[in-house]
Parts: sequence; structure tokens; C-alpha cells
Amino acid sequence: MNRLFGSKAATPKPSLQDAITSTETRADGVTQKIKKLDQELARYRDQMKKMTSGPGKKAVEQRALRVLRQKRLYEGQLDQLYQQSYNMEQATMTTENLRNTMATVDAMNSANKEMRKTYGKIDLDKIERVQDDMEDMIEQANEVQSTLGRSYGVPDEIDEDELQAELDALGDDLGEELGETPSYLTEGASALPDVSNEPLNKAPAEQESAQPVRAI
Repeated sequence: MNRLFGSKAATPKPSLQDAITSTETRADGVTQKIKKLDQELARYRDQMKKMTSGPGKKAVEQRALRVLRQKRLYEGQLDQLYQQSYNMEQATMTTENLRNTMATVDAMNSANKEMRKTYGKIDLDKIERVQDDMEDMIEQANEVQSTLGRSYGVPDEIDEDELQAELDALGDDLGEELGETPSYLTEGASALPDVSNEPLNKAPAEQESAQPVRAI
């Protein structure tokens, strides 16, 4: 029969999010009903305040009690709907966390596979040979620099004590040379006239008498 007339397409099952949305919609409808019942109860309360005791007031009280029972029923239903929505949201969060965890695990597995492939292509022996070659090249470069920086005509080992003693002796010689009187000041000192006792200025008469007399 299904081959001749075909089968009815299977309707997709509602998801958890669809169920949450439907439950919240029902809760909103129940909330609106409770508001209407509250308005009706307020109207009955106002009527009873204005009425005196009697059959009329009794009838209003009976209507108010019936509305109050209906309100309590809706409030209980609303609490159940809220609890159902909360439970489904918890289930949704748990499912989402599990999906994220599985996605993380899958990503880690893929990364491990890529790492195995990458490290499988690495030749550790080749890396060690490269390191050895680099070390040899650095040592050769250091030897070349040491050869180029070699000094010529300078002794390899210099005694620091000898240098200090030589420096001290050089300082003593300089001090003696600075304390002696120069030779050009001491040589021929006896030939110089002693003018310390002679008067600085002679009288005019003495100067004239000292001048030679010209012959006439």
C-alpha cells in the first residue's frame, strides 16, 4: 500500500529548544489568565466593601471564592511550567557543554596527529650534526680572531711587580731632577759682578766727575 499511495512524511521531532519555547508560551498564557482573575477578584472585593451583610453579599463572596480557587489552580500550573522550562534549560546547557567538550577532544586529537606527522619528519641525528658543525665553525672563528689579534715583539708574560718597581724608580728619578739647580745657572757664577753693595743711583756731581774731560 505504501508503494502505491506513498507514505506520510515523518514529521521531525521537536528539539529541546522548541519544547522550551512552547513551555514558555504556555506559561505566558497562564500568566495572562491569572492577571484577569486578579482584576475580577479586585472588582468583587470592591463590591463586598459597599454591600451590607445579606444574600447579595453572600453570592458575591461565592463568586470571589470560585475565582480564587481558579487562580490557585493556574498558579500551580504556572509553577510547574516554570520548573519544566528550568529543567529543560539545564538539560540544554549540559548538552551544549558536552558538545563543546567533544569538539575540544576532537581538536586535540587532530592536533596530536599533526604533531606526530611533523615530528616524524624530524631527523634528530641530522640536528645533532648541524649543532656539531656550528660548534666547530665557532671554534675555528675564535681561533682566527685570536691569531689576528696576536701582538708582535711583546713578551707573552709580564711581571706586574717588576713594572711597578720600574714605575716607582722612574718617579724617584724625576723628583731628583726637579730638585737640582740647572747647570747653566751654576756655570760661570764667579765671573758675574757683585752688584748687591753698589748704590742704585749716583749723585749728579759724581756722575759729572766720572765723565772724562775732553781735550781743547
